[in-house]
Amino acid sequence: MSPVMKPVILVTAADLAPEALALLQGYEVIYAGKTPTEDDIVALCRQRDPVGIIVRYSKVGSAAIAAAPSLRVISKHGSGTDTIDKVAAAARGVQVCAAAGANAAAVAEQALALMLACAKSIPMLDARMRAGHWDKATHKSVELYGKTIGLVGLGAIGLRFARMASALGMEVLGFDPYAKELPEFVTRVELETLWQNADVISLHCPLTDENRNLLNGTTLAKCKRGVIIVNTARGGLVDESALLEALRSGQVHSAGLDSFSVEPMVPGHPFQNEPGVILSPHIGGVTSNAYVNMGVAAARNARSVIEGVAAEALA
Repeated sequence: MSPVMKPVILVTAADLAPEALALLQGYEVIYAGKTPTEDDIVALCRQRDPVGIIVRYSKVGSAAIAAAPSLRVISKHGSGTDTIDKVAAAARGVQVCAAAGANAAAVAEQALALMLACAKSIPMLDARMRAGHWDKATHKSVELYGKTIGLVGLGAIGLRFARMASALGMEVLGFDPYAKELPEFVTRVELETLWQNADVISLHCPLTDENRNLLNGTTLAKCKRGVIIVNTARGGLVDESALLEALRSGQVHSAGLDSFSVEPMVPGHPFQNEPGVILSPHIGGVTSNAYVNMGVAAARNARSVIEGVAAEALA
């Protein structure tokens, strides 16, 4: 008698948290490798016909979806689903899920770290001291107490960061057309008001066709001179050329960026030699806790769709 074949779940990475794997014992889990290309994923879909895909790296496009006739669910190992072709998925009846909130603490902390590093010029002062300088008499940092922060996006990450900023004594403005009830320390405003009044702007919204290049030459010109920009969401939200010009003109004081239009960043990118930019390689959600939380949420979401049960019921 031939052995019963387990349904396949493809992970677009080289690993998954043990806690997540424990939830997938009834499935054969296969991996696409550390840095899979879209072609790699299409080939694996064609070879193994997965019922589910857990997306960590690379994109899952229409070709991959078409190559897997048994595919039922594409489950994101994180909160942003812009790397998944949702139109092609919907046309095939494939459900797309996100691990909403699983990395909220980690990303909010990264946004806080980038904001503080910008305001206090920490990388620059560190480099100056290592070169033998003592800039106490000449350097003045930005004091955030009493300043206004504008948050674009008030989901789990944005609201957590809002709480942190409020605790620093900042006035918090927020824009999110989908947010319902907001805590008392967040004032709901329209984007025009946010641009004009914020001393710091931090992005926490998903990337869509409608908000691509949300921060561009026009919107940056509406901001206060010397504004600080933080982006731990998606690189496509920012027109990088316009931001670079605004940094060099002084319209933007500094920018703390954890996501970019092209990832990994292309060698020789102008941001790499721009002193007003603080860079991190899209690792806001990469902590030991978030790795487990996102993996578990992604595994539960995948099983929930495949097995037709509530994710909360899956232990």
